[in-house]
Amino acid sequence: MNAEATTIPITKSIRDRLKSFGQKGETYSDILTRMMDSIDRDEFMDRMYRRLEEKDQFVSLDSYESELNGVQN
Repeated sequence: MNAEATTIPITKSIRDRLKSFGQKGETYSDILTRMMDSIDRDEFMDRMYRRLEEKDQFVSLDSYESELNGVQN
């Protein structure tokens, strides 16, 4: 284990699920790194924005700027 290692508290059930994604000899860090590397960041962010929009908790910067400009004019 390298000097930069840290502890992340998780439940035993999550630890077991994480372990099930691993291969023999892999550390939890290896498993998480591989999983995160396989996720397309742009796709992930698009999915998160869609979720926020569905909950009506997201205002795009373009919409905000339009509203601001309308108030200032």
